[in-house]
Amino acid sequence: MDNYVLITGASGGIGLEFAKIFASKGYNLLLAARSLQQLQAVSDLIC
Repeated sequence: MDNYVLITGASGGIGLEFAKIFASKGYNLLLAARSLQQLQAVSDLIC
């Protein structure tokens, strides 16, 4: 079974740190943020 995590506020702060942690553990991420540009930068960083 695949595990998914929804993270709001993923473009910075604690949301970004949680995204890094869950990505490193192999979870599938659903990221949400107000800024698409910042969210793309996060995606590029962790993928």
